[in-house]
Amino acid sequence: MIAGVNNVREEVGRALLLEEKLRLLKVAAFRPEWQNAAHASKLALNTTMRSCEIKQLRWRDIDFMGKTLTICKSKTEAGERVIPLNADAWDTVLLLYRRAQGLGEIQPEHYVFPACKASHFDPTRPQTTWRTAWRSLRAAASLPTLRFHDLRHHAITELAESQASDSTVMAIAGHVSPKMLAHYSHVRLQAKRAALDKLSVTRPERATRGVKQGVTTQIATQSRARAMSSYRK
Repeated sequence: MIAGVNNVREEVGRALLLEEKLRLLKVAAFRPEWQNAAHASKLALNTTMRSCEIKQLRWRDIDFMGKTLTICKSKTEAGERVIPLNADAWDTVLLLYRRAQGLGEIQPEHYVFPACKASHFDPTRPQTTWRTAWRSLRAAASLPTLRFHDLRHHAITELAESQASDSTVMAIAGHVSPKMLAHYSHVRLQAKRAALDKLSVTRPERATRGVKQGVTTQIATQSRARAMSSYRK
């Protein structure tokens, strides 16, 4: 992540540092009771999906030939959108599919994250929450204030850093407010600056120091000239 990206207002969300993201995913595999939260986290980090969209996902929404999933009903006016699945997201879908096979016959209308009560799964109803597992998971990963929704913002931030356009971001993530788009545009600029700084022989801090020193020298020279002029008079 580009330095300073995390210093944004809460409504925009926070982006994880690379080591935080890797730690979260590693810790998520530790305990079976975190399984749903772990799978949902990986999907959010690789698709920009919201928690409510993940919970409403059905097997009929996944194209196993094209390796895509379709968001049929969204929280916002963005409506239906198709999201290509990268390697991490695809692996997660396959793990969930094998789990569903172990629970019985899979129907297209069954939920990918089925409701579970007293160790009994009901694929005809969606899971309503993984709050307890998420809170335990984030605490174990030393990320006690991380919200599940922040994973979506992290994914969009990575898209912006990859120089994806606003239209591409919105095609994947759905509705993004003008305020958030402005933030992600800043992320793109910072990513470009960081990339170009690596090409420079003079490091940015040296360049800034040189400019300041040059200005200071110029002011001192002008002051001495004025003093000498006054003395002659």
